[in-house]
Amino acid sequence: MSIQVQAVQQAFRGQTVLDNLNLTIKPNTIYGLLGRNGAGKSTLLNIISNRIFADSGTVTMDNESMCDNDRTLGKVYLMSEVNLYSERSRVKQLFKTTALLYGDFNDTYAKKLAQTFGLDLNARFGKLSTGYRTIFKLIIALCVPAEYIFLDEPVLGLDANHREIFYQELIETYSDHPRTFVISTHLIEEITNLIEHVFVLDHHHIIVDGDVTDILGQSYAVTGPQTDVSTYTDGLNIIGKDHLGGITAHYVYGPLDNDRPIPDTVTVEHLDLQKLFVNLTNTKEEAAAHVN
Repeated sequence: MSIQVQAVQQAFRGQTVLDNLNLTIKPNTIYGLLGRNGAGKSTLLNIISNRIFADSGTVTMDNESMCDNDRTLGKVYLMSEVNLYSERSRVKQLFKTTALLYGDFNDTYAKKLAQTFGLDLNARFGKLSTGYRTIFKLIIALCVPAEYIFLDEPVLGLDANHREIFYQELIETYSDHPRTFVISTHLIEEITNLIEHVFVLDHHHIIVDGDVTDILGQSYAVTGPQTDVSTYTDGLNIIGKDHLGGITAHYVYGPLDNDRPIPDTVTVEHLDLQKLFVNLTNTKEEAAAHVN
């Protein structure tokens, strides 16, 4: 069963955050939700998980409304920066409380993860560092029986070693028990090899919605002398430019002209996901700064 977001509008204090937004989240897929600060990623995840209500539009699971619907919302779990736990409760107590709320909470896996991450089960939540609070919430997210897991900035405060452990555990638990993960993060390079499908949110709209391999397959860096590059990319969908010394790079998103010969002085390579994201979401002022 899929989650459908249709014509969702959201504004705060008169400022539009999401504008007629549409997307579909399918079962058993790892998604990346990318956007700049303030793009509305957290707002979108909160609307889907029914923590806030959209001004208009619908969120449904197989055409059944998710608004105040325990049956559908029980299939969704959102891990975010918000701390919903008692400061005085110990980690092991919070695992038990979560198990009461989610009947199939994987307590054995939770304790294994705590040992792997070095999380003290006897520590009080309020005494945990920012990093270990994140680890605790990640463990909960990986062990609840929900079919849709939303991870909003899931590696906040984690060092490189703990981030690597999390990514590895995510891959393993997904392989053992496929379900849907939606990862919203600024660390694009680190999740590129994890995600199968990407949404890019910019200026209140989804501007990219597709499989990562397909998207990167039509993303190009055309590099060489300025005149040759400009001639070759004339009429193509140029999303950004760089200029350094005598070398110019035009970033193209979309099909190339296969009938147009590539000059010997020009190289064409595929972009990585982070470079594509940066150029797709650059403002006009930022794009001009790269050229000047």
